[in-house]
Amino acid sequence: MGCHDDDHICSLSNIHKVIEMTRFSSAFSAPALVCFITAGDGDTAANLDALVDGGADVIELGMPFTDPMADGPAIQAANLRSLGAGTTTADVLQIATDFRARHPDMPLVLMGYANPMIRRGPEWFADAAKKAGVDGVICVDIPPEEDEELGPALRDAGIAPIRLATPTTDAARLPQVLSGSEGFVYYVSVAGITGKQQAAQASIEDNVARIKQSTDLPVAVGFGVRTPEQAADIARVADGVVVGSALVEIVGEFGKDAPAKLRELTSALADAVHSAR
Repeated sequence: MGCHDDDHICSLSNIHKVIEMTRFSSAFSAPALVCFITAGDGDTAANLDALVDGGADVIELGMPFTDPMADGPAIQAANLRSLGAGTTTADVLQIATDFRARHPDMPLVLMGYANPMIRRGPEWFADAAKKAGVDGVICVDIPPEEDEELGPALRDAGIAPIRLATPTTDAARLPQVLSGSEGFVYYVSVAGITGKQQAAQASIEDNVARIKQSTDLPVAVGFGVRTPEQAADIARVADGVVVGSALVEIVGEFGKDAPAKLRELTSALADAVHSAR
């Protein structure tokens, strides 16, 4: 539904978009730490609170899926634990809703795959995400060439479609990746799955500079970032650093005792990112 169809809905969507953009703008006013965990894996509420307490600037909440093709063993295992516990899309949205009530100013991004997002229709998902207080959505397996599958519904709801750029995103394709992208650009620093390998710093620097020449959006770098030292190096050249597998591994290893460990690692990562410039 476009804004011309219903001025009241348009007004509400615009208000949501202003709030969403304000949250992202505040988060990326200096190098930001973006932290990912999988919804439904362990005590998600306590784990999310630990990330916030540790100094995360943006939260990515993973939507569990049976075939997470972009993810390595750690996040695959988290998906299986979550699905094994019976986590549904409704559960993920409730986790998001409760998180928003506890943390009104923290940017919240849902990250996942197309099937759970569009199986009931993209408008349904966008509306549900808006009601849950979600600021942005990363859909790993809908390429920008197929933006109409989800992008218009998200934008109409005032939710940022966050696109992925990779080392193989060449100059010819980059404009299409950036077109319609909002919130920030997620630069996937390795051509592979999460958590397995780390990109060379020189490659990260070159590609971040190349992307920033073509957009005013913040550029956050992820895949393979595990230590405060790595995070600090990236934060010197990028607007944000994304950490996922290292945090998800803590949830898998420590279970109910994970929050303290998550807070500890997040604090070290946040200190490194925030002091990098």
